[in-house]
Amino acid sequence: MNLTNKTTVKDLLKRHEIKPEKYLGQHFILSKKALAQMVAAAEIKKNDTIIEVGSGLGTLTQELVKIPHPLKKGGGLKIIAIEKDPKMINILGETLAGYKNIRIVQADARGDKLGIKIAKNKYKIVANLPYYISNLIIRKFLESKNPPKLMVLMIQKEVAQRICGMRMNLLAISVQFYADVKIVDYVPAEAFWPKPKVDSAIIKIVPTGGQPQKMRRAFFAVVKAGFSQPRKQLIGNLAKKLKVPREKLFEIFKNLNISERVRAENLSLEQWRSLANSL
Repeated sequence: MNLTNKTTVKDLLKRHEIKPEKYLGQHFILSKKALAQMVAAAEIKKNDTIIEVGSGLGTLTQELVKIPHPLKKGGGLKIIAIEKDPKMINILGETLAGYKNIRIVQADARGDKLGIKIAKNKYKIVANLPYYISNLIIRKFLESKNPPKLMVLMIQKEVAQRICGMRMNLLAISVQFYADVKIVDYVPAEAFWPKPKVDSAIIKIVPTGGQPQKMRRAFFAVVKAGFSQPRKQLIGNLAKKLKVPREKLFEIFKNLNISERVRAENLSLEQWRSLANSL
């Protein structure tokens, strides 16, 4: 079944008496190029465990099992397809029939009870994420005690650009603190059905190793204080939230060669590290 064909997708949904739900972010990918790029970026190996969040119709899932080891005869590769919508679970039972190493799980991936046990650092996340959960999913897995080996995600273009540091925010700082991240490619809205209002991007996130808990707490206490009122100057936010005298902050900023008038979004990750250490 060719799930990148719009007519096929429409017929499949009609047969199951389903309409795409906007509140669930159901925009189905039709681009074979984008799917191939995601699979290639995931660097799939024979014994990998892949978690796919928001499997939908199973379009990406079908591509994941093709390269490099088809699963119809078993094998070491395992795919866990997580889907919240019970209607889509029924469709996945049809589109993924015959693949023995795919486990379909009905769950909200934002929750803690997924019923999945995975060896430490032994899995990858590959997903075409609904836009409304992308921030939560990224932080959930990166900040977990057992982060993935890598994440390949389709997310909103603007969010991807922020994460990669084109315009910093709390999410961007959080991702870059834990991992190396890059944009693989951009995907136009026309590559989906129904067509979303914005373009997408494929990003690859590779965790760089765990940070000591004490260091994480101190670092993010400063960063969250700095972004508490993003449109205001950073010194004012830090003074108010951290109860640090302005005179002390002026001295620290001067020593770090940071402008006294700077806003939180203008600092690089290394500047945040230096600021947190100084505080």
